[in-house]
Parts: sequence; structure tokens; C-alpha cells
Amino acid sequence: MLYPKIKTLIDTLSVGGISQERKLTLQPLIDFIQLKHKNQQDVKLNFICTHNSRRSHLSQVWAQVMAHHFNIKQVSCYSGGTEATALFPMVVETLKNSGFKIDTISEGKNPKYAILFSENEPSIIGFSKTYDDAFNPQSGFAAIMTCSQADAGCPFIAGAEKRIPITYEDPKAFDNTPQQKEKYLERSIQIATEMFYVFSQIKS
Repeated sequence: MLYPKIKTLIDTLSVGGISQERKLTLQPLIDFIQLKHKNQQDVKLNFICTHNSRRSHLSQVWAQVMAHHFNIKQVSCYSGGTEATALFPMVVETLKNSGFKIDTISEGKNPKYAILFSENEPSIIGFSKTYDDAFNPQSGFAAIMTCSQADAGCPFIAGAEKRIPITYEDPKAFDNTPQQKEKYLERSIQIATEMFYVFSQIKS
């Protein structure tokens, strides 16, 4: 059972705004999940960005939520960067405002967070790490490149079964501006909508 505020947000999402061109970009991810699901195999998704601080985390979290929402089993979502920095605080705030319960597990330059979307589901552990960190899967996963810089800078992802570029504009461009909160939410909603669409396409 999703937390009520998250469920309410999901009920307001509209996939009607996703262009045909964007649906073609999302199709390889649908195909990867569908094949694994059909064969009753684990679905491992690693969302990769340069700093693993914003877009990759939002993608990881919303993909995990949508797998749960559509009751697609054996889905584990991860995130990583070409370098480790820290999960940006505005991402944490954006998720909290959307209904997630977030606890800080450890402080420091790269804090660790437990991100909860349901009473009965394990928390998503959020912290910045490289994509090949021991915390992440080492083989049989889809590497989803959420920023063009990481896609261009990482021509090879060791262990990835499939590499899928699904890039997003970086809300970092609006840091320290009056639009920051609004733009982070906008990006979060875009990612949530697209992950909703992806998992809605999976047939049992």
C-alpha cells in the first residue's frame, strides 16, 4: 500500500503528454523489463548520471514505486554516477513534499537516506556512488543513462546486459534561483510520469 500522498500524486499523472518520439526512447526499457518479467527473472535497473545526485536518484525512486504500483515483481532499482558526490538536498525535499518518508541513516559529505514509499516495502537506500559500486548489481542489469554527459563519457558499462539512453534536463540549472523548488518538482513529475508509462506497458 503506497503512502496516501504518493498514491494521490500518481492518480494525477497523465501519460497523454508523452510524445510519440519520447515513447520510442522509452520502448527499449519496456522491452527489457517485459522480457525479464515474462521469463520470471530478476529485473535489475541501474540509473546512471554523471554525479548520481539528482536525475538518477529521482529515476531510481520512481521506477521502484511504479513497479510496486503495477505489481511487477522482482524489480530492483539502483543508481550510480561516473563519479560519487552527494544526493542533492533539494531532491530529498522534493520527494518528501511528494509524500515519501525519508530518514537520514548517516550524515557527512555523502549522507545516506532511507526513502520509504510504503509501510510494507523495504526502503530505498539513497546515497551517491559510482555506477560500479559494490552496492549496485555487477551483471545482468540494464544501464539507463539519465544524462547525456554520462552517456557520452561512458561508452562502456561493465556487466550491463543492455544500455538504454533516457536523458533528462538537469534541474541543477535552477539551483539558487526562485524557480528551484518548482523546477525540481517539474522534473520529478516528468520522471514519475514516464516511469508510470513504462510499467503500465508490462503485460503479465
